[in-house]
Amino acid sequence: MFGLRVGSLLSLFIFCPLLNAHEFNPAHLVIDETAENTYQINWMYPVKNIGPRAEIIFPDTCSSEAQSPYQQGKYLVEKIDLLCGESLKGQIIEVTNLSVLTDALVTITHLNNDVFEGLMNLKESKLLVPIKQQSFPSSYFTLGVDHLISGIDHILFILGLLFLVTGIVNMIKTITAFTIAHSITLGLSVLDLISLPRATVEAVIALTIVFLALEISENKQYKSAPWLIAFAFGLLHGLGFANALTGIGIANEQLLLSLLFFNLGIEAGQLLMIPIFGAFIWLAYKFDIYKQSAICVSYILGAMGFFWLINRTIGIIY
Repeated sequence: MFGLRVGSLLSLFIFCPLLNAHEFNPAHLVIDETAENTYQINWMYPVKNIGPRAEIIFPDTCSSEAQSPYQQGKYLVEKIDLLCGESLKGQIIEVTNLSVLTDALVTITHLNNDVFEGLMNLKESKLLVPIKQQSFPSSYFTLGVDHLISGIDHILFILGLLFLVTGIVNMIKTITAFTIAHSITLGLSVLDLISLPRATVEAVIALTIVFLALEISENKQYKSAPWLIAFAFGLLHGLGFANALTGIGIANEQLLLSLLFFNLGIEAGQLLMIPIFGAFIWLAYKFDIYKQSAICVSYILGAMGFFWLINRTIGIIY
């Protein structure tokens, strides 16, 4: 057992920096038509991207003039003036050098206020701008799923919660409370009704993971009202989800719909994780290794939570 603990800790301290490197920072290409076939473009690309910087390829009928890029938070921002011989509707826009960790959200607002939103990635780097108006901002659903699955801190928090809950009913109540809570703060934050510094929120989220690790290590299981702790911590995680969404910007014309689809994407990501974790816990019970599994999980959560807490606290100070 001692060897298992030591091995788990050593592995985590080796791989923690690598896991911390994958943050949810998609690129965002914002294209606004200011006059007929004349466009102003904001190209926001994450500074910490792995590999060469992504570049935009416009249709051959367009000529562009770019200003010098400048850094804004975690993004490198480049403003571009674009003049085209015809509308971008029905044309193809391409972004080269996207990395496996960076998607590109595209928001196009036409002169008649039609709004189109699409998503490009390493496999699908070309985007056909539709001629007809887009009904739903479905790209935000994909972003929500990606944020949940790539957000290792949120995933570990859900795993820790499930280890503290007994019974299917309590599990459903707990996950429901967590979902309602983060939906509330996600909405309030995106609508600018509440606001907290991003670095502070991320540090406190790391602290919630450390708390769960301590509770699991003490073999605590919440048989009554486990949803209370899930609801309280869900409010904090909702602010973390909101920071990811507001960091890339959101079209005001489709604010509520974009928010809804992003939140639905997060829920879909959760639904993918819960059966996997539930099956893991069930197998631990079945093969009578639940205590050993709980100890291992508590060390994983504790080590990574402390790593993130220290790393993010340093980010606040400096």
